[in-house]
Amino acid sequence: MAITNTKAIVFSAIKYGDTNLIVKCLTYNEGLKSYMIKGVLKNKKGKLKPAYFQPLTQLQVTANHTNKNTLNYIKEVQVIHPYETIHTSVVKQTIILFLSEILSNIIKEEEENKPLYNYIETALIWLDSQKEIANFHLLFLLNLSRFLGFYPDITQREKLSFNLIEGKFTDIDNHQTISGSSLTSFKKLLGINFNEINTISFNKEERQTVLRIIIKYFELHLNGFIQPKSLDVLKSVFN
Repeated sequence: MAITNTKAIVFSAIKYGDTNLIVKCLTYNEGLKSYMIKGVLKNKKGKLKPAYFQPLTQLQVTANHTNKNTLNYIKEVQVIHPYETIHTSVVKQTIILFLSEILSNIIKEEEENKPLYNYIETALIWLDSQKEIANFHLLFLLNLSRFLGFYPDITQREKLSFNLIEGKFTDIDNHQTISGSSLTSFKKLLGINFNEINTISFNKEERQTVLRIIIKYFELHLNGFIQPKSLDVLKSVFN
């Protein structure tokens, strides 16, 4: 067991018993870690508050880290990058719940991945600072695929179709490909960063189409990917 001080982003917090939480976080130094937070739902005077463990809250934690695949214990915690708008916007809160569910589902590694951590951290700070965020979740997921090893090959984008299994453009159109207006919408997100996202406009049908494509793309490239339960809520927010 070692005392570790690290940045951490909360992925999920599940009630355990009447007073405890099991919290899953992506840490900057050691990848994914799970923590038992004892008595946090009962002891209002304690140093650890339930509010610290809201989805995608960014923390600095001092914790006892044991062997892999075991529960760890947080000794001290403080919020870094306190959000100014995320907790007061229904749309941003819905996006946060949706993305936290996906991240909790797909990221499993208990090993350092600082580029991935930095990407999530920077994206969340950007989301908190912006007003026009209707397409944020689309670009977040698509660019996340770069860190997971299956970002689309954007060469030869003049071809008529995109093969979702192979992750590249093709002139062959079949059940594995997207083409036509769906492909046109999808291509708008390729190769851009968050500062360029406001140059893209989708109507609600186009946005739902692109989201379905990206979810399907993740399903094809990630074993055991589960469609997020919050997907329907997200759709209703943007209708």
